[in-house]
Order: sequence, then C-alpha cells, then structure tokens
Amino acid sequence: MAEKALGKAIGGGGPSGASRIGGASSIGAKLAKFRELGLLLFIVLLSAAVQLRNPSFLTLENINDLITNTAILSILAVGMMLVIVTRGIDLSIGATLALSGMISALAVKAVPDLHPLLTLLLGTLVGVVCGIVIGFLIAKMGVLPIIATLGLMNVFRGLTFTVSGGKWVSAHQMPESFKGIATGSVLGLNTLIMIAVLIYIVFYYFINHTRTGRQIYAVGSNPESAKISGIHNDRILWLVYTIMGALSGLAGVLWVSKFASAQGDTAMGYELSVIAACVLGGVSIAGGSGKISGIILGSVLLGILNNALPLIDVSPFWQMAIQGSIILVAVIINALVKRGVDRNHLLRRRI
Repeated sequence: MAEKALGKAIGGGGPSGASRIGGASSIGAKLAKFRELGLLLFIVLLSAAVQLRNPSFLTLENINDLITNTAILSILAVGMMLVIVTRGIDLSIGATLALSGMISALAVKAVPDLHPLLTLLLGTLVGVVCGIVIGFLIAKMGVLPIIATLGLMNVFRGLTFTVSGGKWVSAHQMPESFKGIATGSVLGLNTLIMIAVLIYIVFYYFINHTRTGRQIYAVGSNPESAKISGIHNDRILWLVYTIMGALSGLAGVLWVSKFASAQGDTAMGYELSVIAACVLGGVSIAGGSGKISGIILGSVLLGILNNALPLIDVSPFWQMAIQGSIILVAVIINALVKRGVDRNHLLRRRI
C-alpha cells in the first residue's frame, strides 16, 4: 500500500494510474536517454574540435587538471540536483563553502597536527549546521528557498570575514597534511577525484534504491499528492538542504586544500556554475526530474568549456557568451522534453 501511495504521488492516482505512470515515465526515460547521448556526443565533438586547435588539450596533464578542477563542481552538483528536484534553489552554497573552508584553515593553522579526516569532518559539520538553518527556514517557517538562501548567503559570507578578521590564510600557514587532502593520491588516483567518485556512488544508491530517495522525487513531482500519500514534505525538504549544506562544507575543505588559500570571497558566485551544471545535465527547474549520470555530463561539459576556451584564445567576454548560449539551449531542450512528457501523460489520461 505504501508503494502504491508513493506511485500516486509521483504520477497521479486513479484506476489507470499505473499504466499512465509507466507510459509517461517510459517516454520520459527515452527522451532523457536521448538527451544524455546527445550531450555525450557534443562533449566528444567539442573535445575533438578543441584538440584540432590546440594539441595540448587532450594531454594527460591537461585532462588530469580538467578532472580535478571539475571534481568540486560535480560534488556540489549532486546536492543542488536534489534541491532543484524538490522545486527549490540554494544560492548560499558558495558562502557556505567559504565559511567551512575558512574555519578549517584557521583550525589547521592553530593546530598543525590536526588529522586530515578530522579537518574534513569539521568542515562538513559547519556545512551541516548551515544546511539545517536553511532547511528550517524553508521547511518549517515557509520562507521561499530563493529568499532564505539569498539572505543566508550574505550572513554566511559575513561570518567568513568575521571569523578571519578580514585576513587570508595562505599556503605557508597550512601544514602539508592539510594541502595533501586534495592534492595527494591513493593507489595513483588523486584523492579529490576519489572523494567525488565515492559521493556519486553513495548518492546513486541513495536516489535509486532507497525509499527516501524516491520520496524526494515524489515531493518535487507533486507536493500535494506526496503529502496526501503520507510523505512528510517538510522533513524531506529539511533533509535535502542539510545534504546540500554538508556537501558544501566538504567542498569548502577540498577547495581550500586544493588552492592552498582561504579567503573571505572564496567561491563568490560559484553557485551559478553549479546550477548551470545541473541544467546542462537535464535537471528540470520545475522539479521532479534529474539523474546522476546527467549531472556528471553537465559538470564535465562545463569543466571542458572552462578549460578549453582559454586554450584556444577565446576572449573572456566571448567565453561568458558561449557558456550562456549553451546553457540557454539546454534550458530550451529541457522545456521541450518536459512538454513532451506532459502531453503524453495528458493523452493517456483522456484515454
């Protein structure tokens, strides 16, 4: 009975609800698969074109730089996908990242022997606290996500400057063990990449094989039906923003470790890049739709654009225009896919 109720929340009830869900989801799955294959093909063609212009693009060194630079973006995209799936948005992740990174940097500056795992835990806990506060405002107080996260973005950014006294924590003030968190390697694989891969594996299982993961999509697909079917929407929203905060806190430690610098304006505006990666990966702004495989491709494409355009001497102004145009095309494609699924669903209801 619980599974049937959850199915109704996702696709609607009624005698023919199961067939409608199956038909709509199958069409949606085919369109999503086509979109992902198209995105993968575009990545391949773009890489080939850039390689023809600059042979250094596909060298092992540059590919390693591209992947490591994209790893933090892809970690944050996982949390942002869950937020957007529930019809929300989080504009505070850059500020949360900066705050957790600064607190972690100050901690290792004061205690150089602090174990890297404890440092990662500290930064993640800072992010969790930030996420809990945001989730409380949205889930319990009913504040709109864009308003809550915009306001707390400034609060967290101000706290970052306050705890640091407006000063930087530079590379020579950080122990090598801390800088090695993101730059070291295990079995020849960069630790930053390993952390990103582990996060993707965990969240792939969470989204696809747990009841809570399905409930997140139910809340995003139809909040009212989800509530009627017994899902606690407020708990799901609180959980989602807490997860986003935790990943932002973790990303803050990784960011400061990688770049060996903690500043008050770290990751300023980075939330827009994360949202762009999700949109490129097919996550619907309208909620209820998004896949791990899609955001991986979206993050990789954005990483390639950031890496490749300077290599082929594209003006910084044109870089922004090109990235914006590609994102706009992705939004249009997402809208067309959603319209196709909705039209198919409506036709099946009439039948």
